[in-house]
Amino acid sequence: MIVTEVVPHSLAVADVSPGTGRDWLAEIYARAPGPYVRLNMVTTLTGSAAGPDGTSETLTSRVDRAILGVIRRDADVVVVGAQSVRAEGYVVPRAARLAVVTSTGDITGHRLDVEGDEPGRVLLVCPATRVDEVAERAASIGARVLGVQGSGDRIEPAAILAALAAEGMTRVVCEGGPSLSSQFIAAGVIDEYCVTTAPLIEPAQAPFVTVDAASRPDTEVAGMLVDEAGFSYLRLRPRA
Repeated sequence: MIVTEVVPHSLAVADVSPGTGRDWLAEIYARAPGPYVRLNMVTTLTGSAAGPDGTSETLTSRVDRAILGVIRRDADVVVVGAQSVRAEGYVVPRAARLAVVTSTGDITGHRLDVEGDEPGRVLLVCPATRVDEVAERAASIGARVLGVQGSGDRIEPAAILAALAAEGMTRVVCEGGPSLSSQFIAAGVIDEYCVTTAPLIEPAQAPFVTVDAASRPDTEVAGMLVDEAGFSYLRLRPRA
């Protein structure tokens, strides 16, 4: 698959088919040493976070999956909401831990081979008030529970990030879904937005993120790629 870098540099073209061009992608998406929070999402032209099958699997592309791998390899942990795990049937990332944000511990439909992984690769992040309840479900899949102080059953993104940092996980990728991503955006904790746009016009039940005027981030373009299939891969960062 041929990919062209559009901004912020002069045009550059690379073949990122399997076995070639991955170092080029890794260089483009590399982050400087130190903590960061990335949001990585895929959407259609109409703003849908899901394709015809109700998941993002029918929106993604070969290049998108290559970029996903690059972003995950640079991270300590991938953060995702339990609803996305139930809908998407998540697997454990190869190069990063997985933190599932949940209030009940219900991740029915997951494909997490926790027992086959090293201990601590999967965490269920929940309100401190629900630790005992979540721990019962976590035991059945071999996940570890991380209780976070919050207001009742709600935990704020900043508290989630602080709890992960206390565990040594400071390079974070949030992969949604729409509800969790919107919470992270509203909290103002995102350092970089990585958004893949599929050249599809799908019915959108709800936008892939929801932003109100008060929490709208002021961003600038850090880079964009386009491929020969019409997908675009945009990176935004908060304006200095």
